[in-house]
Amino acid sequence: MQIIFTFFVQVPSKTATFALDLHDVVVKPNKYYSAAILAFTIWGFIVFPLRAVANFPSGQILYFRVLFAMLGLATITFLFRRDSLKQTWLAYQSETLRNKRRLILFTVLGGLLLMVNWLVFIYVINHIDIQTGSFSYLLCPILTALLGYLLLKEELRSNQWLAIGISIISCSLIGTGELTNLFYSLLVALSYAFFLITQRVLKQYDKLVLLTLQLIIVFACMGPFYSFFKGTEASPELNLSFYGAIFVLSFLFTILPLFLNMYALKELKSGTIGILMYINPIINFLIAFLYFQEKTSSEKAIAYGLIFLSIIIYNLPVRKKIPTTKLATHAGK
Repeated sequence: MQIIFTFFVQVPSKTATFALDLHDVVVKPNKYYSAAILAFTIWGFIVFPLRAVANFPSGQILYFRVLFAMLGLATITFLFRRDSLKQTWLAYQSETLRNKRRLILFTVLGGLLLMVNWLVFIYVINHIDIQTGSFSYLLCPILTALLGYLLLKEELRSNQWLAIGISIISCSLIGTGELTNLFYSLLVALSYAFFLITQRVLKQYDKLVLLTLQLIIVFACMGPFYSFFKGTEASPELNLSFYGAIFVLSFLFTILPLFLNMYALKELKSGTIGILMYINPIINFLIAFLYFQEKTSSEKAIAYGLIFLSIIIYNLPVRKKIPTTKLATHAGK
């Protein structure tokens, strides 16, 4: 599995001139950045397998996606990653009672947040429009950065606060036109932003093991209620095309990118992940307009423009001031 992450080996310097995470991504890439970039690029094309099963209920798609992904991850973990599983168990046993409860809480919470995120996103892509799903993940990085500030005490600069304010205006524009779309966008964005925060808190544990546990927990909650997730409305019979699409969705568009993303979170800050997350919705938008020929309103167009403006402002480079004494020292050398 490790061969996936050997694109770059240079470690970013902590003394970089720019305080901006984006600068490190561009100038000093390493295997963690490469993993995150690949994850969000893959997710950018997830609309295709979802649209392939659009005539099935969203809950039914979620049910089999979780089932297939859980079985795949469990197989990988128990056959090829027993050492990691054992190390995670030993690390858990060595923790204090308070930290054990914390691990259990955030593992369960992360799994439930992931389930909500998947379900709502499936519904949005198949029954509302791709634009709404794309807007969610344009908004998500800003929310992730804000949550990182509120919950993890990660610093935000003045330009980033301005970007958050512009994002709020953008949401207001969406809300004045289509409040339902805004609700679903916020639900998708917040569920994934909180999920990222929970995983950042548990970064010392093996991410693939945690993801396996989370999907087991999620399916344990879902398993007995298949009829509920299938719904009462008439739906097509399950066939090989459905299972094939779910297989691709579960392995190529679920296990691989989630593993890559969680691997990246071992070293990258929430804000950095938030920057790289823009890859996903930008690809979604291109697919929505160029392939599926979706239309948009003037309010939405302005809102999308404001979100892109907030992204630019959020990522403006800020140079760190070098003290006069240090300048004198460098000049002397």
